[in-house]
Amino acid sequence: MTSTNNEGLRREIGILGLAANTLNRTIGAGIFVLPAFVASFLGETSILAYLFCGFLMMLIMLCFSEIGSKITVTGGAYAYIHTAFGPYAGFLANTMFWFVGVLADAAIANAMADTLSIYLPMLSELPFRALFFLIVFGLFTYVNILGVKHGDNIVKINTLIKLVPLVILIITGFFSTSIDNLKWHSFPSIEKLGEASLLLFFAFAGGEASLNVSGELKNPKKVVPLGILSGMGAVVLFYILIQTVSQGVLGADLVNQSEAPLAAVANQVIGQFGSTLMIAGAAFSMFAALSGSVLSYPRVIFAGANKGWMPKIMAKVHPKFATPYIAIITYAALDFIFSISGGFKELAIIASASLLTVYLGVVLATIKLRLNRDGKKDNFRLPAGFTIPILAAISILWFLSNLSIKEISSLAIFLVILSVIYILIIFFEKKKNKDSEI
Repeated sequence: MTSTNNEGLRREIGILGLAANTLNRTIGAGIFVLPAFVASFLGETSILAYLFCGFLMMLIMLCFSEIGSKITVTGGAYAYIHTAFGPYAGFLANTMFWFVGVLADAAIANAMADTLSIYLPMLSELPFRALFFLIVFGLFTYVNILGVKHGDNIVKINTLIKLVPLVILIITGFFSTSIDNLKWHSFPSIEKLGEASLLLFFAFAGGEASLNVSGELKNPKKVVPLGILSGMGAVVLFYILIQTVSQGVLGADLVNQSEAPLAAVANQVIGQFGSTLMIAGAAFSMFAALSGSVLSYPRVIFAGANKGWMPKIMAKVHPKFATPYIAIITYAALDFIFSISGGFKELAIIASASLLTVYLGVVLATIKLRLNRDGKKDNFRLPAGFTIPILAAISILWFLSNLSIKEISSLAIFLVILSVIYILIIFFEKKKNKDSEI
């Protein structure tokens, strides 16, 4: 029997649904071009960057697993930071998180249209492009309003479909892999490994958004750790296998295939059909990632509205379908507007720094709640005391230190603007309460 939380939402997502969305949100279009970029930094030792980044991301996801098993309301990372550090930190996390989602979606939607324009040139023209975006986001809006179970099922199906071309590539590529292409002739410098890892880190990001639906998970204490860790574990495995096959098939030529390395691999092991399959797979992978976004990110807006950071109308729950339908419509509308405007390109520089800041907030929240001994004994708890959260915090600080001055400056300006907005919200809220008392 489906249960309902105190926010009016239904708990209908299980381990498979959470794992699928984690996998779906992380494996997007990037994997179809990453092998060549990573190889340009590290050559035949590219696999080191995947192992290193995968290890660091698993440390972070372990922190998400522990705190997510304790805080089971809607909002994911935002809810964790709000609970640990209060309203101001919560407001910053809430706004940064859903705004980063919109920017990422706009980039993904345009990349998808660009990919499809190879076969449908009309998508290069704004009117047809806008119509295409309207259909895509309209479809996801409709499905997700009908119920979280419908949105979850769409994500599961899309995830399965998007993995088919990659699995075919891995299997066929395995039989064409040359061991000589995988031999290491030297070790990379720490500097090169750092550069490649910074590039790769954002290819591992995105899975945390699957926890935005925490208020709709069936049994968060069990589902959160099993779902998020199995999903991220599958991501690491897929990335390593794809890089290995790409390197094994193309060898030194991999770095020359920067535009479509997987298409080049598939063309060599399968033929022209393989190349077409990879291009279609890349387009569908982006489509699937967008389906996960429209399922996950509106819940952050909904949670923020419940705390007073967004207009109260965003907290409305559909009387029949028990979904935050106004928040879903609003988020999808923002996705559409930013996708057709192209204005996201100037703002996208904020995204990477903002996401790292949210990650750091979640890890620090995990440490704080540990210090407060907040949580029941039957919750998922990381082994080795504070070792994992501390290592995760150090890794995030290292990534932050490698950002450009422009990215850090943009983040600082963004935080100042958000702080001013927060002060105004508090001021007008106090004024409203004072006037009501008169």
